[in-house]
Amino acid sequence: MPTIVHFEVPTDDVERSKKFYSDLFGWKIEKWSGSTGIGMEYWTITTTDEKGNKALGGGMMKRQGPQQPIINYINVKSVDEYSSKVQQLGGKVHVPKMAVPGMGYLAVCLDTENNAFGIWETNENAK
Repeated sequence: MPTIVHFEVPTDDVERSKKFYSDLFGWKIEKWSGSTGIGMEYWTITTTDEKGNKALGGGMMKRQGPQQPIINYINVKSVDEYSSKVQQLGGKVHVPKMAVPGMGYLAVCLDTENNAFGIWETNENAK
């Protein structure tokens, strides 16, 4: 069953947001060395549960638009298949399939209530 595998936090001030989330939740936030492959700076977020075990990971980047929300990414077997399914069920593909080189493919969709969510397909051959 598809499940949330990643979240993204858009920010106007990365340093301010890093401090806020680190101080609030203890999240570890580091600049991702693969940022150049996606054409923008990106920071990875590492979270842990109350026992210190690694939990759901995320990312942070400069806000791309004034209303850009936090996005949860759901792992699917095929971004193409699920993009089509989103549209069949009355949703919209807001950001079409794009590659994250060496990692996979993503698309950002809107549900029938205009809530944004991402779909993610792991594929090390993505270019």
